[in-house]
Amino acid sequence: MNAAYGQYAYDIDTHLQTLQSDGIVGLKSAFTPEWADEMREDMMTAFWSAIQRPGGAVGRGPRRWYVEIHPQDFRGFVDLITHPWVTGICERMLGPDYQIVEIGLDVPFQGAKYQPWHRDFPSPADTYRDHRITSLAFNLTGVDVTPDMGPFEVAPGTQWDDGRAWKHEMFPDKALWPRFQERAVRKYPARGDISCRSALTMHRGTEHLSPIARPVMVLGVDAPGAGHAELHDMMVTRDWHEALPEKARRHLICRVVDELVPITQKHDIEGLVMGAEPS
Repeated sequence: MNAAYGQYAYDIDTHLQTLQSDGIVGLKSAFTPEWADEMREDMMTAFWSAIQRPGGAVGRGPRRWYVEIHPQDFRGFVDLITHPWVTGICERMLGPDYQIVEIGLDVPFQGAKYQPWHRDFPSPADTYRDHRITSLAFNLTGVDVTPDMGPFEVAPGTQWDDGRAWKHEMFPDKALWPRFQERAVRKYPARGDISCRSALTMHRGTEHLSPIARPVMVLGVDAPGAGHAELHDMMVTRDWHEALPEKARRHLICRVVDELVPITQKHDIEGLVMGAEPS
């Protein structure tokens, strides 16, 4: 077994059922805490580099940013995309030709406010009509999350909400928030844990009071045809790409280049720029 992987046991069928019903599922101790500590170092290095250049970091509310990174700037990238739980979830939920389209990080700092309830993009008919999940987001925390760190809040079962009448088809009117609040669950993952969700499951970041930042790695994966690769611009160098295991290389949707250049992000969620009052 890969030394980066933690001690875990799971029933993939049960986890898939939870993902289908709740829109989110998690695996405790998928990686070692030491692996997660290295991931945090890589995330914060990438963040401080990105925040200094135009288009490098996108605001997701006060004192909260999102940064897309080069896969090879994350030492654990191959460990992550070849983890048997990750590959098992992707193959079973998205099909054998699933596509890895995004790697990035979300970082709230002290002073980050409540986000409005939202989803990350409009729901396709495959989801709101046919109840089929066509895109997944895997999240990994860089710290052991405590209640004062603005924990992620999610409303299970809302991935099937239509949403076409919402602002940008992503932001429901505040009058609808009580339904999400009734279902709301706050997540307190530890280093090494991993979660998988439909990005259409209603969620928000909460108020961050701690002086400790809470960086979260985000891996985006599509079923063929979902189309989110167009919102991102992953690139890798030729030698790094050639050295990838075939099972990793075949799923990676990216440009292969001679030299990496800084990423200018394409996916800006306008409705998250301002914070929101708690509901």
